[in-house]
Amino acid sequence: MEMQAKEETRDIEKLYAETLHKVERGGITKGKIIAVKNDGVVVDVGYKSEGIIPSSEFTGEEFSLLKEGNFLEVYVEKINDRDGIVTLSRDKASKMLAWESMVEAYNNKSNVEGKIVGKTKGGLFVDINGIKAFLPSSQIDIKMVKDADSYIGRIAQMKIVKISPQRGNAGGTNYASGQTIGASIVVSRRAVIEDERNIKKDETIKILKEGALLKGIVKNITDYGVFVDLGGIDGLLHISDISWRRVNHPSEFFSAGDENEFIVLKYDAVTEKVTLGYKQKRSDPWLSVDEKYKQGMMLKGKVMTVTDYGVFVEIEEGLEGLIHVSELDWAPRPKHPSKYVSVGDEIEAVVINVNMNERKLSLSLKQLKSKPWDVVGEAYKVGQTITGRVKTLTDFGAFVRLPEGIDGLVHISDISWIKHIKHPSEVLRKGQKVDAVIISLDPDKERMALGIKQLTPDPWQNEIPAKFKLGEEFKGKALRITDFGIFVEMEGGIDGLVYSSEVDASRDVKEGDEIFVRIIKVNTEERKIGLSMKNVKSNES
Repeated sequence: MEMQAKEETRDIEKLYAETLHKVERGGITKGKIIAVKNDGVVVDVGYKSEGIIPSSEFTGEEFSLLKEGNFLEVYVEKINDRDGIVTLSRDKASKMLAWESMVEAYNNKSNVEGKIVGKTKGGLFVDINGIKAFLPSSQIDIKMVKDADSYIGRIAQMKIVKISPQRGNAGGTNYASGQTIGASIVVSRRAVIEDERNIKKDETIKILKEGALLKGIVKNITDYGVFVDLGGIDGLLHISDISWRRVNHPSEFFSAGDENEFIVLKYDAVTEKVTLGYKQKRSDPWLSVDEKYKQGMMLKGKVMTVTDYGVFVEIEEGLEGLIHVSELDWAPRPKHPSKYVSVGDEIEAVVINVNMNERKLSLSLKQLKSKPWDVVGEAYKVGQTITGRVKTLTDFGAFVRLPEGIDGLVHISDISWIKHIKHPSEVLRKGQKVDAVIISLDPDKERMALGIKQLTPDPWQNEIPAKFKLGEEFKGKALRITDFGIFVEMEGGIDGLVYSSEVDASRDVKEGDEIFVRIIKVNTEERKIGLSMKNVKSNES
């Protein structure tokens, strides 16, 4: 190693000796450091006397590394033959050499390295070995740059796209500064990126074919898909090819800068259009749904979407089943699906139908619960008294909701033993708590008949025949006047009918009037009392 170092030193000294007779003003030559002082460096360039380079032309680190015997390339600024004084500049030599290297790089179309140091109108300033160059905004990158300030301070490879005038050309050169008079240098970072991209593109095209698996980097995300850089060439991954599952937006799966593996679905070598797939890396789960899932099977899944008509549950990636709102609860009118489950819930459900061709998987939540009518069939018997609330009123009766969530019907004829009721609302109201007796029960047909009047004994069996006898007279209240007679409420709330033929025409009876009537008919089987206003002694008196 020591011998090799001595040989290198001899070669440098030989080169130095050959330049002694070539010293001329405005030229660059090699000089040997004779002494390193605080205010500068004494350099011998083979002239009558040594030159001095001010220490200000060196950085602190550079100055600390200078040693006697080292060689430097220096610029001969002045020569005074009479006094034998030579003025040298290391800084100007560096700039001239840098200029020469840039001219060479321009001619050879090779890259140069520069530091982006500032911003100007239309672009950025770049420092290349002490020489300032202009980087237009359009040449910063292959894509539009929104924030040029973010590039300041970066060191990057660039190409010189314009250098004018070159050293030695008409227009002259300011050798003292190392920069040509009126010179302009335009560089392009985009050109370097495009060169690298073209190299990658050539490599990618060699392996680009339909069905190929390629790694790529996500460049841009839109509402309809993802643009992927495959290496010099871009491909589009449509939103429909991201996943077998429902995709609301590509950003659910990808972010700019992500690296993933994609499958080539289609490639047009003429237009260089590449269509990519991601979900195709695994088989379509619907193709085997008939084999994996059977009717009656219980399975687990994750709630993905809640709508007005039901709940979508993901059973496996890309395979969703629907729980229709009618399958959420046994109640006749289930609540909104959001009252039962929330997005993200892990739930169990029962398979009720599988249709591979229509890609439908129907699920049920209520099938996991006991059927209310089965519970009612075991818990209740005919003749039993129940308590519930009036749920609905109709012309023919009232539906009463039981605690189990099922409704029993109280027919209008089973509300009262003695009153002639035209509509249930005359005696019942919605939400009212009532007691009733089970008259009939058929869980298979989901029917239950209830009666309110059956809570008390039938007065027509003994009480009414004993109290209301033929020929007896009673005072009553006219309830309702019809074409076929007048309904009258008598003692005890029992209704009777004054037949139209038995109405006293001499009296102008109105609803609510009190009148005296005579019993002319008592039919216990039909539960009817016939009345007459004629020949009533009470009326005569």
